[in-house]
Amino acid sequence: MNLILLRVASALMAMAIGAALGWIVGSLVHWPHLGVVVGAALSVGLVALRDAGKGRQLRAWLRGGQDQPAPRGTGLWGELGYRVERSLRLRERETAQEQTRLQQFLSAIEASPNGVMMLDANDQITWCNSRAADDFGIDPERDRLQRVTNLVRAPAFVAHLQLGKLDEPVVFASPKGRATLSVLVRPYGEGMKLVLSQDITERERTDAMRRDFVANVSHEIRTPLTVLAGFVETLATVPLTAIEHPRVLTLMRQQTDRIQSLVSDLLTLAQLEGSPRPDADRWVTVDTLLQSVLVDAQALSCGRHRITLEAQAGSQVAGVETELSSAMANLVSNAVRYTPDGGTIDIHWRIRDSDGCAEYEVRDSGIGIAREHLPRLTERFYRVDGSRSRDTGGTGLGLAIVKHVAQRHGGELDIQSEPGKGSSFKLVFPAARVRVNAGRAAGAAVATDASA
Repeated sequence: MNLILLRVASALMAMAIGAALGWIVGSLVHWPHLGVVVGAALSVGLVALRDAGKGRQLRAWLRGGQDQPAPRGTGLWGELGYRVERSLRLRERETAQEQTRLQQFLSAIEASPNGVMMLDANDQITWCNSRAADDFGIDPERDRLQRVTNLVRAPAFVAHLQLGKLDEPVVFASPKGRATLSVLVRPYGEGMKLVLSQDITERERTDAMRRDFVANVSHEIRTPLTVLAGFVETLATVPLTAIEHPRVLTLMRQQTDRIQSLVSDLLTLAQLEGSPRPDADRWVTVDTLLQSVLVDAQALSCGRHRITLEAQAGSQVAGVETELSSAMANLVSNAVRYTPDGGTIDIHWRIRDSDGCAEYEVRDSGIGIAREHLPRLTERFYRVDGSRSRDTGGTGLGLAIVKHVAQRHGGELDIQSEPGKGSSFKLVFPAARVRVNAGRAAGAAVATDASA
């Protein structure tokens, strides 16, 4: 309003000046009144021409890209150009800020471990992050504005959208069948939907393992407890002869030892899983471990096998001595249990020249294991032959303990076996956790042969 009043005042002043000049000129030719009219008209015309020119400049600037500054000048058009330019620049800054915030928001969603997909009122895909694209097997660019049920045809998901019961998540297999998805649909805006997906494959596997573990533990403990309960009832109700009494007590002691071994292994596993990773500066002498393992193997074998030990002297491993001893002893005891009488068991410790890693290997001439069983041997309570394992006193947890010990020490367990040709169980420790005392090693090896 102030600009309009200022412009009117400026026009009136120009008209007044023009009228005055016209009166002066008209007086010279004795037509003063005509001079006033002509002078005023000329002044107004000049002002109008000047305004038209400035208006065309401003219009041309507005029709262009507004990359250059708006036309400047005094008066109405200069002030108007300045204010228009300022409003445009302010809007551009606000738009840029909104774009930046939007990109930050989308980047945050993109970094989410869960899938996020946006649908319009017609269930067409308007946007999705890469996690959702991988979960649903779609292309974020190519499939934009495509109806989601044309791309994700899992019956459970389609029914979930069509029924509109969006309070609970729906679980189904991913389109590629590689994962199990838990999908939650949330309405927002006017008819739009937000689809949140989560890969629960690992959680489902863990839950299944937990259920199997509880079932296996219950079964493993219930069996000897049933035997013990039967013997206790027998002792309470049936008079035993002098020959039967020691036999019953022996069987009861065997079942008690079996329960104690199972509980001990369970506690060992729980301790391994709940303890921090062993320090890398606590060095354990391998020679001592190997001699202890050899003595235990000889005691368990009772001369029924030919047991040999070949090791590079002076080696040390960074870790926990009790864990390392347990893992090494487990491998040897398994070899003794599953190798027929008269068979051979070879224990090796060597430092590889190629990468400096250490290998602890137990090789036997036992019954061997079929290839299809090898990937599952380290699962808890997994047995190739359940009856034979129980007959030999195994709990089904030994190799699980070995695998955990290896992983905690940065190593790995490698198993090679073939039916009828024996087995090889190899613990590999990284070079960073192995060192050799040159003074003790002196390039020699320790070899021990305990024949049957």
